[in-house]
Amino acid sequence: MRECRYISWKGQAWRSARWMLSRQVRRRSVQAAQPRMQTPTSVGEQPSAKVIDGKRIAKTVREEVAVEVRELKEKHGVTPGLAVIMVGTRSDSMRYVENKRKACKEVGIHSYLLPLQELFPQDRLLELIEDLNRQPQIHGILVQLPLPERLDTGRILESIRVEKDVDGFHPMNMGRFCLRNPTRPPLSISCTPLGCLELLDRHQVPLSGKRAVVLGRSNVVGLPMAMLLMARDATVTICHSKTEQLAERVREADIVVAAMGQPELVKGDWIKPGAVVIDVGMNTVMDRDARHGVRLAGDVEYAAAKERASLITPVPGGVGPMTVAMLLRNTVRATRRAVEGGEKSPS
Repeated sequence: MRECRYISWKGQAWRSARWMLSRQVRRRSVQAAQPRMQTPTSVGEQPSAKVIDGKRIAKTVREEVAVEVRELKEKHGVTPGLAVIMVGTRSDSMRYVENKRKACKEVGIHSYLLPLQELFPQDRLLELIEDLNRQPQIHGILVQLPLPERLDTGRILESIRVEKDVDGFHPMNMGRFCLRNPTRPPLSISCTPLGCLELLDRHQVPLSGKRAVVLGRSNVVGLPMAMLLMARDATVTICHSKTEQLAERVREADIVVAAMGQPELVKGDWIKPGAVVIDVGMNTVMDRDARHGVRLAGDVEYAAAKERASLITPVPGGVGPMTVAMLLRNTVRATRRAVEGGEKSPS
């Protein structure tokens, strides 16, 4: 992903943004395609102990995506293109964008970074998205969240054409997802819950008839995660900050998905023996024994829960890599729809 300089909202800002995007496209159009070596995969191989190795599974997914990218190039002469818009300089957002950039490069997806200043006006941002909507070499558009509070996140996400919404946040994708009409499925599903489901599937975890507890009700993780599990015939309970007797609800679960953003909220003795635990949390906590005085912790008390669970994701190295892998897969599928005549936006 070639990084553009920060765009000012004054003077010729809008024309500069379009020029930088076109420059990236022109440079890539004259670069010769480099052959990529395919590392043999062993999809059926299970990780040792009870730890779900998200890094290993994400690597397998990336290898599968790389094969699809090469097929698109060979059959259609098209390389998937992903545009990433980042407003401001949040350190965590910059880190996430960098991870996406590296992953795109690894699998052969062209990525275009458009970093904007913190005060970039909303009307100019909407114009930029509309321009990306019209660009045929851009098959997926991602707006890095969270946005500054002054911006209307809902309106901005809705401005992305539904077929280019590779994050799965467009109201039409969310609505189709909830309606569960097999003839009108969502074009993309939110990457993090999709990655969680992929982890469960790769470990052949049975879902039908099982009790699942999802902690968190956000549109990004909690709600779509619950919908995915229900679509697979699990009996799902959604818990949140107002849920009474939270520990008792968790103790009933065969599958626990923790996504509340509270470090080590779920205690080890809450976990039913043999349950599967997917920890989406990524929290920074003080730890004077850690190298820099802080460490990353999930929403689950990992060491204690590991003694009771049959499978558990670590933090880091569990769900995080899968989120990026699912973004790559969504981007390739959006590209395939575009070149093979898949469904288009009604707008």
